[in-house]
Amino acid sequence: TALLGAIAATVGFGVSRFMSQRGAVKQTTLRGMHWFDLVALALAHGLIALLAWIGLATVMAYSFDGATVFGTPATILAASATALSAYVAYLSGANLSPRQLSMVLAMFLAVGIIAAMLSSADPLWWQLNLSALGITHDISSFAFNVTIILSGVIVTTIARLGTASLPVATPLDRRHRAIVRVLFVLLGILLACVGVFPVDQFLLIHNTVATGMTVAFAALVIGLPRLVPSMPRLFVWLGFAFLGVIALVAILFAVGIYNLTAVELIAALLIFAWIILFLRNVQTIRVGHETEAATEAQAEAAS
Repeated sequence: TALLGAIAATVGFGVSRFMSQRGAVKQTTLRGMHWFDLVALALAHGLIALLAWIGLATVMAYSFDGATVFGTPATILAASATALSAYVAYLSGANLSPRQLSMVLAMFLAVGIIAAMLSSADPLWWQLNLSALGITHDISSFAFNVTIILSGVIVTTIARLGTASLPVATPLDRRHRAIVRVLFVLLGILLACVGVFPVDQFLLIHNTVATGMTVAFAALVIGLPRLVPSMPRLFVWLGFAFLGVIALVAILFAVGIYNLTAVELIAALLIFAWIILFLRNVQTIRVGHETEAATEAQAEAAS
């Protein structure tokens, strides 16, 4: 069921995007996506379905230990799960927006990382670091590394599609938007490299790109008030608060109170929470500008 659901979700997302590009469905979604954007998002939807159905099946198996499952209802359940996977992925693709993109990223990260934790052959992986999930040479390693690599590709997609909604009334605004995009692309590339270069084989490169992610995130947060002046003040201050928390847990690690896994989990959670909130605020800004423009147009027409 999980395999069929994954295939159906991947195909369903691809079909919805193809129909959107052809204009076969009402276009309220993001345009101008490259083929690698579509491939990464389609695979993300497929992996979400795969891991989610495996997780649900595992829970149900423990809940109904010893129960007999007959062929006909099992077939109906499998068919229903497959159809639901295709339908949800199709809707996601047909309504893809910065806000929807943030939900896909959040779900993909959560499902992938939790699956890697639960399937790890080493129950004490957490005593090393989060990246230890990618060196176990089992399904946990595959789930972790693929999740990290595809998440990096999705972040680079966000860099172009998510920032397209930022206001660019002047040449200075366009330069500022370009800087935000570059920082997001850098963040996505460094994230993907964390999965491409496992810590047990490429220790120096792995640690360098992991540290670079934090530096790129800090540059985004610190530069945001100047680069995007229309961003809500509350969100700007929230970013500084996130940086403060990351710095605090790093200090606690340095003095021996936290281990490295705790620091990495907290930092990753805050960074991706900030990215998700950024996309939601960008869409709010876009809606506000569209409403303001419509109001001005109505006022001119009335006069």
